[in-house]
Amino acid sequence: MRFGVLGPLSVLTTDRREVRVPEQKIRLLLADLLAHGGRPVSTDRLVQDLWGDAPPVNPVGALQIKVSRLRRVLEDAEPGGRDLVVSLATGYALRTPPDAVDAERFEALVQRAGDAPEPRRRAALLCEALGLWRGAAFADFDDQAFLQPAITRLEERRLSAYEDRAEARLALAEHQALTGELGELVGRYPLRERLRASYMLALYRSGRQAEALAAYEELRRLLVEEMGLDPGAELVALHGAILRQDPALRLAPGPGAAPATTPAAAPTTTPGTTCPPRSAR
Repeated sequence: MRFGVLGPLSVLTTDRREVRVPEQKIRLLLADLLAHGGRPVSTDRLVQDLWGDAPPVNPVGALQIKVSRLRRVLEDAEPGGRDLVVSLATGYALRTPPDAVDAERFEALVQRAGDAPEPRRRAALLCEALGLWRGAAFADFDDQAFLQPAITRLEERRLSAYEDRAEARLALAEHQALTGELGELVGRYPLRERLRASYMLALYRSGRQAEALAAYEELRRLLVEEMGLDPGAELVALHGAILRQDPALRLAPGPGAAPATTPAAAPTTTPGTTCPPRSAR
């Protein structure tokens, strides 16, 4: 059985049949257990998360009923499904097989990408990882306060993966193809300096020096207005290098790389290196 949290909550059988989890409280219980990644969740915590400040008269009994119904849904979908929900001395846990949760597959692919020595392989693995996302993490429960830490962590990892992939693709001379995708992401997350740096470099290598400098000035203004800060040293150094057209900013020729001094040329790519950009909402 497979579970999805990188978007609306989803449950699929091993043969990819969709499993309907009918009741909102049961879906919320499942989301809570999934957010803990197999770790135990106490009865008190689950009661608080499901009912907040208005618990039922018998909260422990009410929770047991919800757990029983969740087990029944999983068992009806696939024999043995009920055994995934484990009763513990102080609460419950959802114990899934390896790679059964899309967030775990995403993390594993990002880890593999980080260990890959070649930018083409890194880009391909990150493309696969980002392709697992169907929307915002826990999209149908984004108003639940107890899920915010998990949502924030996953969304940060997603943005870091976009940044990692952008840097890998820049190393492959895909700067022209990157400008649109990075422009969209920078518009959505304007204060992320690492993302801005990749955007500036992609613009510069595409022969758009003035736009690269304008992107820096926009960030500098936003940082001062919203946080009272200046850009970091690395971004300042990149800005200076673009101003003086430092030859070091050019991409060194190599396998799969097109010279950065020919912005009109189409970028060289290999199937599987890039993937259609997905919204990072």
